[in-house]
Amino acid sequence: MDGADIAALVIRCAVGGTMLAHGWNHAFGGGKLPGTARWFESIGIRPGRLHAIFATAVEVGAGLFLVLGFLTPVAAAGVVGSMTVALVANHLRNGFFIFRPGEGYEYVLNLILAACAVGAIGGGRASMDAAFGVDLSGWVGTGIAVVGGGAGAALLLGTSWRPAKAGVS
Repeated sequence: MDGADIAALVIRCAVGGTMLAHGWNHAFGGGKLPGTARWFESIGIRPGRLHAIFATAVEVGAGLFLVLGFLTPVAAAGVVGSMTVALVANHLRNGFFIFRPGEGYEYVLNLILAACAVGAIGGGRASMDAAFGVDLSGWVGTGIAVVGGGAGAALLLGTSWRPAKAGVS
């Protein structure tokens, strides 16, 4: 393996492992799915239960696929979409830094950009994509990650996100 293959493996496992843990926490952490659903409702994503299930499935699935290097750009699109929704619906208004009240967007933005990089670099030699002879790296992989994830986020936000109006409680 060369440096690019090692980098692909490292970034796939880092982003994939993070997303797998994030989705797992939605389902089995703290408030479990009902708590995640209530939180989604509180930030204006409705119906909360449906989106809690969907977000959990996307995050666990994308995370697992990234770790395995299976359909890598499609998995990266799942990360881009999920984290773009988080960026817009919750973190953007809190400024850049994660330590700000309400948590800023630096963390989700870095996951989005890392997922775009994963789409560009592809799975590398240590991936299921390589084992099956699938190479969707370069501009094709980047496009799948960016356009697929961005379109998914835009669709969800456009149809299901209804934030509270400023000054109205």
